[in-house]
Amino acid sequence: MSFDPLRGAEATIQAGLVLGAVVLPPAWHALDPALSGILAGMFALLAAAVYALHAVTFDLFRLTGHRQN
Repeated sequence: MSFDPLRGAEATIQAGLVLGAVVLPPAWHALDPALSGILAGMFALLAAAVYALHAVTFDLFRLTGHRQN
């Protein structure tokens, strides 16, 4: 399986939205370099998880011939 740039962009945007909506508002006043590193790590993990979920789901649909009727 190869890396799909469109799927990667979608996963990155979705991870950013989740991270921005959930974590940043309550933590904005305490943002320092250590917290920034933690948030960057969380962003990377969320983006990777969303990408993996989409890859597995859509590749399974492609392999099984599943189509929405």
